[in-house]
Amino acid sequence: MWNQAWAWLRDTLPLFQWLPDYTREALRGDATAGLTVGVMLIPQGMAYAVIAGVPPIYGLYAGLVPLLVYPLIGSSRHLALGPVSIDMLIIAAGVGAIAQAGTERYVALAILLTAMVGLLQMAMGAMKLGFVANLLSRPVIAGLTTAASFIIAISQIGSLLGVELGRSQYIHVLLIEAVQNAGNTHLLTLGIGTASIVLLMGLPRWLPKVPEALIVVVAGTLAGWGFGLREKGVSVVGSIPQGLPAPELWALSFSDLNTLLPAAITLALVQFMKDISLDRIFAARHGYTIDANRELIGVGAGNFFGSLFQSIPASGSFSRSAVNEQSGARTALANVFAAGVIALTLLFLTPLFYHLPTPVLAAIIIVSGFGLFDLRELRSLFKARRRDGYIALFTAGCTLFIGIQEGILLGIGTSVVAMLYRISRPNVAELGHVPGTRLFRDLDRFEQAARLRDIMVLRVDAAFSFANAEYFKDFILEKSEREGRPVKVVIVDGSSINGLDTTAIDALFSVTESLEEEGIELHLTGLIGPVREVVRRSGLHALLGENKFHLDPHQAVVSVLERWDAAEGTDRVTHYFNMADSEETEATPAAS
Repeated sequence: MWNQAWAWLRDTLPLFQWLPDYTREALRGDATAGLTVGVMLIPQGMAYAVIAGVPPIYGLYAGLVPLLVYPLIGSSRHLALGPVSIDMLIIAAGVGAIAQAGTERYVALAILLTAMVGLLQMAMGAMKLGFVANLLSRPVIAGLTTAASFIIAISQIGSLLGVELGRSQYIHVLLIEAVQNAGNTHLLTLGIGTASIVLLMGLPRWLPKVPEALIVVVAGTLAGWGFGLREKGVSVVGSIPQGLPAPELWALSFSDLNTLLPAAITLALVQFMKDISLDRIFAARHGYTIDANRELIGVGAGNFFGSLFQSIPASGSFSRSAVNEQSGARTALANVFAAGVIALTLLFLTPLFYHLPTPVLAAIIIVSGFGLFDLRELRSLFKARRRDGYIALFTAGCTLFIGIQEGILLGIGTSVVAMLYRISRPNVAELGHVPGTRLFRDLDRFEQAARLRDIMVLRVDAAFSFANAEYFKDFILEKSEREGRPVKVVIVDGSSINGLDTTAIDALFSVTESLEEEGIELHLTGLIGPVREVVRRSGLHALLGENKFHLDPHQAVVSVLERWDAAEGTDRVTHYFNMADSEETEATPAAS
């Protein structure tokens, strides 16, 4: 009984997989990393809450309960949770559509959104839907991140200039309003913000091991208190509630749930995609495995239970996770130590932030925003596949000028369309015989490969389905017509086909019938066992006949030539064998 219970705990809670072997050295590494990340989280949490449109204290709340819950369930040992700038931007877009930023209703809706995100993530994990993250392709994420970097940074222009600007997720609206109000700039506020930006960018070079954001916050707070900046017209954070957040249920209404659902789905997917990408990086470096579905449940549970204690959404942070690893974290317990730093701050230190100038927080947000911009990623996309680069730019443009959720949806839609286009128009390689061998290679890549008279050997570099059947047929007919050579036999190297469904079978029937109308025979080679079985059960094998199925292109060519020689009294097969190495062992299926 005890063994069964222990096995269940190990399978259910990853905590019990590493806890029995937990060492004092691991504790020291987790404590050091957790304290370091906790110190980083104080200024970042407060600043990111501003992006979301809620008071800074809620950014600290997000660094408490989620960080305590995740280590119980999550499978990553290095993921550092807390508020993240991109997440906050999605909150501002979703909640800002139905409530005024900073109001009690706005805060209540942001917390309700957190609960919805958590429930969605847990449900997805329970139903093993981790694969849905694939909807957010690399180009879409790159485009979203690029757009977010500009929106996050430019959204703080008002705080940097010391003028009141409206909140908007549209970059052109923000810029126009900033230009219109530039004449009202408060010079002292601008000077404080500019100096903070310079320090945030310079300190990592001068003092790489010092948390620059915390240094700037401390310096700004001291300056605000010592020089009486509030009395000089500089906006300050003001009173921040002291103490741990009290448990509180959400104010539910069907209309609010319905309105927030698109933002919740978007945020749940974005968080998971971002987290799983980080998880896989650290897992590969340190030799452990990641369970995508368990990650959904872990982060989701953190968000759900965090919402009961007034938390806004929390997820893995790129910067803090990297610092977590570099500081010696061994397990997810580092998050608990980081939460301890936040708890001590809430209990004893929040009154000290009263005099913190808001342009200091704006500077942290601006530097963080532009830190998201990754030109190398965009270059990489264009270099690898130009189409992916254009999808990233399209997603970024839509996000900037149409809306965040709309940009993500349009980016996903474009990715899906591009994928369907690739499926419907796959790369079809015509193979030629390599003299002196029994091998067939891509004619466009191997100069020594040669075509065979009246025979076309093809390889389709994609799964065969209804989506590309018509293209495949047209390719054969157009190619033979364009090259001015008749084609009597088409041999398809099927070694790359790893599965066939009923739709794909129907497509093969259609291709076979269309080719027969043109007097062209279809032969299939290299089919793996499961595919051959599907072909046999479907009746396609009986339609084509046993003599239309072969091990490889060489065997198919020999079979066709022998039949032609028998019918026409020619000696084509001998000529073919003279070009091939008859002493070579059985031919290998064609490859590119």
